[in-house]
Amino acid sequence: MRVFDVRVMADDFHARFSATGKTYEYRIWNGATLPPMLRLYAWHVPQTLDVAAMQRSAQAIVGQHDFAAFQGAGTATHTSVRRVTAATWRRGADGTLVFEISGEGFLRHMVRSLAGTLVEVGYGRRDAGDLARLLASGDRAAAGRTAPPQGLFLTKVEYDTERTS
Repeated sequence: MRVFDVRVMADDFHARFSATGKTYEYRIWNGATLPPMLRLYAWHVPQTLDVAAMQRSAQAIVGQHDFAAFQGAGTATHTSVRRVTAATWRRGADGTLVFEISGEGFLRHMVRSLAGTLVEVGYGRRDAGDLARLLASGDRAAAGRTAPPQGLFLTKVEYDTERTS
């Protein structure tokens, strides 16, 4: 962890609830053998993935949608509507396949559920258009598996800088 900036905030500031935006990365090692140093930091998916199809599919989640089909069981929220501002796949410097997603807020297990479903698109088990249909359905049982926790990283949190004291 690195600290880039320190500021005095208003007394009602809350590190979690005052955030105006977050960016997560989900990392996948897509190769036959997982390097030992990555075993705690990436999901090992040895089968070949169609990353172009995964990227096309990820574009369906950009915008404001009801993400009920991608939330964890027992999630207590007043709404499952969230706004995603970006969702892309890229290669990381360590050779991992990285799903980067930014938005105003996320449901419990939402990023991991999206990653698991997008991997199913990459396998060819789902059509690239399935994410749009899943969003419309709101049916968690119809979505893909929740990707394992290793591989998920919160990489950026944004705050309204006008609220400093």
